[in-house]
Amino acid sequence: MYLKKGCSLLLKVQKKSLPFIVNPTSNVEQLNGQTGKNSVDLKESDVLKRLKYEENISTALESFKWVANSSSFKHTPLAYKIMMEKLGKQQEMDSVQYLLQQIKLEGISCSEDIFISVIDAYRRGKASEQALKTFYRIQDLGCKPTVKIYNHLLDSLLSDNRFHMINPIYSNMKKDGIVPNVYTYNILLKALCKNNRVDGAQKLLVEMSKKGCSPNEVSYTTIVSSLCKFGKVKEARELAMRFTPATPIYNALINGLCKVYNTKEAVDLLDEMSYKGVDPNVITYTTILNAFADQGNLGLSFAMLSKMFVRGCSPNIHSFTSLIKGNSLMGRWYEALDVWDGMVKEGILPNVVAYNTLLHGLCLAGNMNMALSVCSAMKRSDCHPNSTTYSTLIEGFVKYGDVSKASEIWNRMMNLGCRPNVVVYTCMVGVLCRNYMFEQAYCLLDNMVIENCPPNTITFNTFIKGLCFSGRIEWAMMLYNQMERFGCSGNTTTYNELLNGLFKCNNLTVALQLVREMEDKNIEFNLVTYNTIASGLCHMGMLEEAVKLVAKMLVRGITPDVLTFNILMDAYCKGGKVESAKQLLNAMNQLGLRPCFVSYTCLIGGMCNWISLEAAICCLQRMITDGIPPKISTWNVLVRHLLSKIGYRSALQYLESILAAD
Repeated sequence: MYLKKGCSLLLKVQKKSLPFIVNPTSNVEQLNGQTGKNSVDLKESDVLKRLKYEENISTALESFKWVANSSSFKHTPLAYKIMMEKLGKQQEMDSVQYLLQQIKLEGISCSEDIFISVIDAYRRGKASEQALKTFYRIQDLGCKPTVKIYNHLLDSLLSDNRFHMINPIYSNMKKDGIVPNVYTYNILLKALCKNNRVDGAQKLLVEMSKKGCSPNEVSYTTIVSSLCKFGKVKEARELAMRFTPATPIYNALINGLCKVYNTKEAVDLLDEMSYKGVDPNVITYTTILNAFADQGNLGLSFAMLSKMFVRGCSPNIHSFTSLIKGNSLMGRWYEALDVWDGMVKEGILPNVVAYNTLLHGLCLAGNMNMALSVCSAMKRSDCHPNSTTYSTLIEGFVKYGDVSKASEIWNRMMNLGCRPNVVVYTCMVGVLCRNYMFEQAYCLLDNMVIENCPPNTITFNTFIKGLCFSGRIEWAMMLYNQMERFGCSGNTTTYNELLNGLFKCNNLTVALQLVREMEDKNIEFNLVTYNTIASGLCHMGMLEEAVKLVAKMLVRGITPDVLTFNILMDAYCKGGKVESAKQLLNAMNQLGLRPCFVSYTCLIGGMCNWISLEAAICCLQRMITDGIPPKISTWNVLVRHLLSKIGYRSALQYLESILAAD
C-alpha cells in the first residue's frame, strides 16, 4: 500500500486572521487620483467603488482602514455594509466582529442591512449559534429587530438544522410585537418538514390563512414535496388541488410518483399540465425520463427526450446523464457512448457526475481499458476526477480480478492529493484482503481514523469476510470485538460472515454463542443467516437441529430457496435418508423452485450409496428430462460408484451406453 510521505490530510493550514494594524501610507491616489496631499476630500462614491471592486480582501481592508485613519472621510453605514459582506464571504468573522465594535465606538447606528450581512456571514460558515449570540447584542449595537432580521436569523438556524432553536426565536419575535410575513412562515414550514413534522406544517398553513397571510407557491411546494417524500402522494395531490398548481408543485408531485415508479400517473400529470396551460420545464421531463431509465424502459426514456425537443424544452446535463446511466445499467455501453456524443453535439460539456456515470457503466461491463481512456479524457477536458471516480475504477478492477491495477489507481489517487472517502478505503481493504495482506489492511483502518474518515460497518464486514475466507477466524473475532472502538456495531452481514467462518472451522460453541447474541440484540436473521446456520449444523452432523431451524424460519415468514433445500438434501443423503431427500425435491417443485444440478447430484450420490445404481440412473434421466445438464461433479459421483463395483473398463462402457440411449 502506498502512502504519501510527509503528508497528512488532517494537517489543515489554519486560516490567519487579517491584520487590522496596517501601514497608513497606502496610495491615496488609488482613491482620488491625487498625490502629495495629506488631507484630501474623498467622495463616498469613490470609497464605495474602491471597496466594492477590489478583489483582494487584504487590499480592500487596508484601504478601508486607511480611510478610517485619515481625516478626509468618515465611513458611512453603506461602506461598513460593503466591507462586512466582503469579509463575510471570506469567513473573516473576527474582522466582522471588529467592525461591529468600530460602528459602536464611532456612534454609527447599525442598520438593518449591516446586521443582516453579519447574520448571513455566519450562515455561510454554518455558525448559526454565533449568529444568535450576535442577535442578542442587537440593542447594544443601536439596531432594532425587524421582521427581515428575524427571517434571516431563522433561515440561518434552519440551514444549520438547529430545529430546537427555531420555535423559541419565533416566540420571541411575536413577543416583540413583530408580525411574521409569508417569508417567516415559509421558513417555519421548511423547518417542520425537514424535521419530519409534515402534520405540524399543514396546521401552520391553516394558521397562516387565519392570520391574513396567504400562502404562496413556495408554501404549498414545501408541503407537497415533503408529503411526496414520505410516500403520501395521494394526500399531496389533494392538497395541490386546493389552489392553482404551478410548475414547481407539479414537479414535486411527479417526483413523488416517479420515486415509487408510478410513471403512468406521472405522465398523466404531464399531460394535465399541458391541458391546464402550465408549462413543463426541463426538471419535469428529466424526472420522468430518469424514472423510465431506472426501470430499464429505455424506449420510453428516449421518447420523453424526443418530446422535450418537440415542445421546445432543451435537455440539460441531468437529462443526458440519466440516459447514460440507464443504458449502462442494462449493459448497453455502446448506446451510452452514443448518448454521450449526442450530449457533446448539443454543446453540453460533461461534468464530473456525467463522467463518473459513464465510467460506472464501463466498469460494470468489464471494459476497463475504455474506462481508463474516459478517465484520461476527463483530465484533458480539465474536469478533475474525484473520490467517486477512483473508487469506481478500483471497484471495477477488483471485480475483474486485477488487484495490481486497483492498487495502481489507489497510488495515483494519493499522488494527486485526492482524499479517499470511506468507499475507496473499503475497496482498498478488500484489495489487501484478496492479497492476504491483512496487516496492511489493519493499518489502513487506523489510517482512516487519523485522516478523519473512520471505517464503517461495511469496511469491517469486508475485512472480516477476507479473514474468514482465509481461515483466520480468531483474528476475525478479534476484529469484530474491536468494532465498538471505531464507533461501529455488527449487523446481519457481520454475523453471517463470522458464523460461516466458525462453522467451517468446526467451532460450534462460539458459533452458537453468536446466534444467541444475535437474538439478544434483536439482530435480523435473514435467509443467508438461516442457510449458514443450517449448513453448519449439517456439517457438524446435527441434521435434526437443522430441520428445526428451517421450520422456525418458515414460521417467521422467510421462504427457503434452492440452497436451503440442497443443504438438507445433502445431509439426508449422507445419512442414508434418501426418501426424505426425494420428498424435498418434490417439495421444491411444488413451491415453484427449480432444482439445480447440485440438487440432483446430491440425490444421485445418495441413491448410489444407499439404494441402487439403477435408481441413480433413473434420477440422472429425470435430471436430463427436466432440462438440467449434468456437470463433471455429477458424472464423478457415478464413475466413483461404478469403479468400486464393476471396474474401470466396464464402468466406461456402461456410461457410454447410457449416453447413447439418451
